[in-house]
Amino acid sequence: MNDKVNPMTRPSDVSRHALWACAALLCAFAQTPAQAHDYPTAERVVFVQACMRDHPGPHYEMLNKCSCTLDSIAKDLPYDDFVDMSTATNANSIGGERGGAIRDVESMQVLIRKFRQIQTTAMKSCMINFEAR
Repeated sequence: MNDKVNPMTRPSDVSRHALWACAALLCAFAQTPAQAHDYPTAERVVFVQACMRDHPGPHYEMLNKCSCTLDSIAKDLPYDDFVDMSTATNANSIGGERGGAIRDVESMQVLIRKFRQIQTTAMKSCMINFEAR
């Protein structure tokens, strides 16, 4: 019987390190912040674009800050609640009688205030400058 180990069947140190690096990378991707409440990609794009328009600055810096803001919101707010709150907030600025249907309902105003507070907290945590608003 031959006691020698065939070098072709023994994993090298390089391949072992590569395997560990791949495993670590998979673990890192498995814990992304967006997994708390997953929002549709199109909604994420619309939010980030609006945020970047409202808060001008260096493109990639604001891209990251605005993405961070939505990730922060998505951690605590289910997508359906986000849609209800953001729709009410946007509709609150409609002029005339149609806008009054939102402005005159106290429960909608409570929802709007709560959403604005959530947004403000998320923006502060992602270091968005409010002076640019």
